[in-house]
Parts: sequence; C-alpha cells; structure tokens
Amino acid sequence: MAQKTVTVLDYGSGNVRSAVRALEAAGAQVKLSAKPEDIANCDGLFVPGVGAFAAVMQALKDVGAIRWIGRRIAGGRPVLGVCVGHQVFFDEGVEHGIHTPGLGEWPGTVELLQAPVVPHMGWNTLTPPAGSKLFAGIEDERFYFVHSYAVQKWDFEVAQPKMTPPQVTWSEHGTPFIAAVENGPLCALQFHPEKSGEAGARLLRNWLETL
Repeated sequence: MAQKTVTVLDYGSGNVRSAVRALEAAGAQVKLSAKPEDIANCDGLFVPGVGAFAAVMQALKDVGAIRWIGRRIAGGRPVLGVCVGHQVFFDEGVEHGIHTPGLGEWPGTVELLQAPVVPHMGWNTLTPPAGSKLFAGIEDERFYFVHSYAVQKWDFEVAQPKMTPPQVTWSEHGTPFIAAVENGPLCALQFHPEKSGEAGARLLRNWLETL
C-alpha cells in the first residue's frame, strides 16, 4: 500500500511540530504548508488549532485556507480537525460575550464548559458510537484534553431521508460535550491525538487507513 500524504495546515497555530511527528510515526508522509496546491493535493488535510476561536478563524482567513478547506470537503477529500481546529467546523464560537461565525459544517455553539474547574486538562474517557472507524479497537481508551470551551448540545437534522447523520462521540467534564465527530470526509477531535500516547497513535493510524 502506498504511503499516505498528509498536509498539516500551517497558518500560525502553535504546537504543529508534535502533530507532524505523530503523523509521521503513524506512517504518513507529512508536509507542513498553507499552499493551496498542498491543501488540495494531499490524501488527508490535518487542521490544528490552539487558543481563541476568533483568532483561529481570522488566521485561517488570512492565509486563504477557508476556501480550500471547503473545496476539499465538497469534493469528498478527507479533513481532520483537532482542538480549536475541531471547534471551527461548528456554527459559531462565543468567548467573553463575543460571537464569531465558524465554518458552519455542523450545528452548534462553542461555549465555556459548565464545570467547577476549567480548563479541562488531562486524560478522559469517551463514549464513541457503534461502528466508529476512528475509535476502532480503542473504544475504552483515555485521550488527552486541554480546553475551556466545547460544543455541549447537538441538534442535527437530516435534510434527506437517505442522508447518513454524523457519528458523534461524547465525553464529560462538568457537563457532557462533543469530543469527536465523524462525518464522511470530515472528522474532528476536541482532544489531542498527538499527546494521547498509544491510543492517539492508533487513532491516527485508523484515520490514515480511511484515506
């Protein structure tokens, strides 16, 4: 089987080197780039993200990545978002009373976690849906989170009877929140697979096998 090519989107988000190393260890040929041709032509696009929702959305706009991410999804080309790179695929983010539109691929608002302690930092369990490809063989493992905001409600309406709804994985910190979504070519994770040890490595290998 040919080695899969993955572009880690380089738009100024921190901590991308650990993602590059983790993907390489999982068996991918990895390029760190924001060039349109690298976004368009890879087998899989990895969208990282740390910090504030609004800042990440602005940075994506500044490098022209939103257009190319949309083209990939429309063309059925795989995309994997992580942390704030997961959050931006929802309708909007709300931080300190400021509403920032997201990419709108899924309904939902990224809001401050309703928990006694934030940020949610450390290892936590998940509840993946039956038939999940990302979590195959690692359904009972723990994964590493670092975040204060999350989508805590899911209200997805199937537009067409034959449409397959997204698979949603939940976790809990004070309140249930969405930890992952699998939706055809578009997948996203609130946690960091590159910081999640062997479980995270297995998840990345699972994703590469779908490309």
